Amino acid sequence: MTAGGKRRSAVLAVALALATSAVSALPSFAEVKAAHRPSDLTLLDRQGVAIQTTRVDSSVRRLAWLPIGEMSPALLMAIVLSEDRRFWEHSGIDWAAAATSAWANLFNTRTRGASTLTMQLAGLIEGGLARPAAGRSVAQKLAQAVTASRLEASWKKSEILEAYLNSVPFRGEIVGIDALAQTLFAKHASGLDSQEAAIAAALVRSPNAKPAAVAERACGVLRLQHLECAGVFGLTQASLARRGGVPLGEQLAPHFARHVVDPLGPAAQKSTLDASLQRFATSTLRRQLAELSGRNVEDGAVVVLDNASGEVRAWVGSSGDLSGAAQVDGVLARRQPGSTLKPFVYELAFEKRLITPATLIDDSPAQIATVAGLYLPQDYDHAWKGFVSARTALGASLNVPAVRVSAMLGPDALYERLQSLGFALPESAGWYGASLALGSGDVTLLALTNAYRTLANGGVFAPPVLRAGGGASRPVRIADAAAVYLVTDILADNNARVRTFGLANLLQTRGFAAVKTGTSKDMRDNWCVGFTDRYTIGVWVGNASGEAMHSVSGVSGAAPVWHALASALQAGGPSKPPRTPAGVVRQSVAFDSRKEPARDEFFLAGTEHATQRATAEVAGEQRFGITSPRDGSIFAIDPDIPPLAQRITFEGERGLWVLDGKALGTAERWRWAPWPGRHRLTLVGRDRLPLQSVSFEVRGAGVKPGLAKR
Repeated sequence: MTAGGKRRSAVLAVALALATSAVSALPSFAEVKAAHRPSDLTLLDRQGVAIQTTRVDSSVRRLAWLPIGEMSPALLMAIVLSEDRRFWEHSGIDWAAAATSAWANLFNTRTRGASTLTMQLAGLIEGGLARPAAGRSVAQKLAQAVTASRLEASWKKSEILEAYLNSVPFRGEIVGIDALAQTLFAKHASGLDSQEAAIAAALVRSPNAKPAAVAERACGVLRLQHLECAGVFGLTQASLARRGGVPLGEQLAPHFARHVVDPLGPAAQKSTLDASLQRFATSTLRRQLAELSGRNVEDGAVVVLDNASGEVRAWVGSSGDLSGAAQVDGVLARRQPGSTLKPFVYELAFEKRLITPATLIDDSPAQIATVAGLYLPQDYDHAWKGFVSARTALGASLNVPAVRVSAMLGPDALYERLQSLGFALPESAGWYGASLALGSGDVTLLALTNAYRTLANGGVFAPPVLRAGGGASRPVRIADAAAVYLVTDILADNNARVRTFGLANLLQTRGFAAVKTGTSKDMRDNWCVGFTDRYTIGVWVGNASGEAMHSVSGVSGAAPVWHALASALQAGGPSKPPRTPAGVVRQSVAFDSRKEPARDEFFLAGTEHATQRATAEVAGEQRFGITSPRDGSIFAIDPDIPPLAQRITFEGERGLWVLDGKALGTAERWRWAPWPGRHRLTLVGRDRLPLQSVSFEVRGAGVKPGLAKR
């Protein structure tokens, strides 16, 4: 060392000694690590696997503390070579470097001429782990050097390097190496290669430099390692262009994280989700929507609940980049559930002993008076089945029988039951009217799935549990266990579905599963909800915009996703059916005129003989004259339903139908596309004489009853 260098070192030593008394208490490595506040919090699954990173601080981009063992060796090499080549040798101050630098640059944090990594970390600690100020007083610079010496005396070298790389500001809002790696290179810091590491080192020295300058400095770091620079400029340009608004970390459950992440909580927060199931549900939904490409459907949602605890195991709020409204949470968006409400209609009717699963119900045109006209429910295939058992009516998802059963319950009973199940319907019972049985009320997928979970638990209701360790609410019995068992058995009976779905359908699984599909009016919403012995699964497919799908039903839309999830959840062993509760009896039944095959049927005790009486009451029905429409009927056209789906059926004795003086055709039933106005309908017999005439009116707007489909 020269004489001048010795003099400068001696002066510095004296200055450091004088500054020591002004230095505050030195934090420990553990304290600095504990004070690290990430801007993005990590949501973990129930086993501790990271599933979602959510930003809670928009002023900075800083991820959770990253151990040095999870940083790329190429990165550690590049940082040390670029910033402090003798880092592993000095004790906080590189006296050799200081001797060759001018006094003005010795502690200059802008150029870091002779500032060691330890000194830079000291400056970060003194500044509260914020970017160091552009200028410091001599006393502050001396204090920084003293702090560096004390850090070296009490911290390990690896701890200093780890703390530095977690705290150093990079470009713009980015702080810490993992935030830089994920923002600029879309990978974790453990995966940085030599060129990416060199770019990171160059940004430490010049955070706001232009891409060309950063690339030039990165090449300098690579040359120190005798590595090639080919491609560095292009990589630098592409990386720096990618920095704006990039979501960091895992992005498996963005919608769920909104509801459960505590912005003031720890960096890693445990949830109720299962990472593997969440991934499978997401990929299955996206794959199914890809299969439906060309049918005007882009959105979907999935939720899986644990039957016993109510905890959410999977929550897929949207199809992600397949959707034009990816931020909309389909699990909580209100939609019309269609036929998925029918099980609650039949359960309540069983519970009140109004019908049994063997009761025959007329599936024929029905006219139900409303304040705005007549409501005419129709089946999905627009074909009438005649008298069918309640088991077949529910299993095959027939609309007219469901409306007839709902009418037996009265206007308020179904509404009150649905409210008790947690649907929180926004309107009154009178507002929905008879169409509520076919799903005209808007509900969320979460509420609908949890209502089916109530069936899975034998009629015992409890809200779903979203937060890990939040504890379940006290369960409340909503429905009779025996009546719930009857409905569950029907929903699990593939034979009951045959008339609509056929024997081979996606509602079957290798073990027990009770499931129902539904499609709202005009093909806008498509559902499949059901449960195994352990889990309840709800799937919605549609468009967040409310736009109608093209020829997508419950079986072709949501059911494939539901089936895949139900099958995956039974991979460890087939699901087992529930035990038969007290109050349920089994008895053989036979039907008149072979309407349905003889079978064993379940009944509530005391109702097992009601089938014969119900059959006798409807025997021998005949048609004379015009049976539909009635004279004075008022029909209301729903503007949201295609005209072809709103045809009015003329019914009666076989004859020639004449409307407003124009002959239509000869038949027992004639389906007519409605036209607004007053009309006169005449039925002409075989002798060409009028049998009967009726007048009716078609109004162009009015009640929206909702047409449910399977």
